[in-house]
Amino acid sequence: MKIIQVSNHAQKKAFHKVPRLLYTKPEAWVCPLDSEMESVFDPKKNIAFQHGEAVRWLMTDDQGKLTGRVSAFYQEGKTDLENRPVGGMGFFECIEDKDAAFLLFDTAKAWLEEKGMKAMDGPVNFGENDSNWGLLVDGFTHPGFGMPYNKPYYRKFFEDYGFQNYFNQYSYHLDLTKVTRFPERFEKIAQWVSKKPGYSFRHFSFRETNKFVADMVEVYNETWAVFKKDFIPLDHDRLYASMRQAKPIIDEELAWFAYHDDEPVAFFIILPDFNQILRHLNGKLNLLGILKFLWYKNTGAMTRMRAVVAGIKPRFQNTGIETVIFHKLFKVFRKKPFYKELELSWVGDFNPKMRSMYEAIGSEQAKTHITYRFYFEPGIQVVRYKDERAIRDKAAQEEAK
Repeated sequence: MKIIQVSNHAQKKAFHKVPRLLYTKPEAWVCPLDSEMESVFDPKKNIAFQHGEAVRWLMTDDQGKLTGRVSAFYQEGKTDLENRPVGGMGFFECIEDKDAAFLLFDTAKAWLEEKGMKAMDGPVNFGENDSNWGLLVDGFTHPGFGMPYNKPYYRKFFEDYGFQNYFNQYSYHLDLTKVTRFPERFEKIAQWVSKKPGYSFRHFSFRETNKFVADMVEVYNETWAVFKKDFIPLDHDRLYASMRQAKPIIDEELAWFAYHDDEPVAFFIILPDFNQILRHLNGKLNLLGILKFLWYKNTGAMTRMRAVVAGIKPRFQNTGIETVIFHKLFKVFRKKPFYKELELSWVGDFNPKMRSMYEAIGSEQAKTHITYRFYFEPGIQVVRYKDERAIRDKAAQEEAK
């Protein structure tokens, strides 16, 4: 077996080719756009390069046949409870061969050690956690756009190598064809909150893209700044460019914002499931791909949705705002019955309030992904993320005193 660091155009093409060679039998895997995947490794497009590095490799057998791939990366400042620097590995694909898998893990580990890392999380993304994050271990059905799908045998590779569970990620599915009404208890809460002085709710509008992007950046950065060690601030210009690029698949009425005295305080973003079209494109959005995209879009191919990202400023949490937003969305679902399924992905095992909310509106847990951590020094036990958060929150409270 041979490991090759990706450095030229041909090797980049081969990196995208690896999963196409592995997922040949009928299954739920959807080939992502090559251009979208390549943007992860482009310093001009990925803000994570401002404070980190990334590298990727191919693996071939003795005859030169592609058999696997992996990437390793790090961002400055990400540490565990003991301030040990933690890097990441991801975009792992491999034939069903333990030795091959371990060679890929070893390659990522060795590079991260050279960069001063003491552990690696995986499989994760080099950037935001709404895409390419976690290993699918349960619920091998159609993946929502951005959600990872992988071979079932990968789990044994990770756990035999020594990766330990850092946290579980749960995806919930809501069959909208079976939902006849919004839960009565939440209906009352939504009506009550909506009438409180100062509150207003609006859905996204392309005519005011700049405003809504600014509002989203403000809310997101204030909401997630509490997770200091894992937080990457949203950048206005990059988000604006992304929203404009995604315009063909965005449904304005599926993105809602909450305001208090005109201050943006919350948002909830749902996207139609682009994977329902992507599965026909084989990773290419060339002229033929664009024609196919327009055909499938205009013939109603996107019947599923995925809840992608949300945020509520800390001082407005537990006020019922999220209930009002869900209530607004349910009205949209009723008005647009061609949307038949909603995937709420993902919510961590460290977020019981959101899990309870999803279950209360009638959704069911359908998939589980695992984010693993591997320490390079033998014998160190992983502190689960939910426990790590609790310890950090307590330390922050003590420091504030």
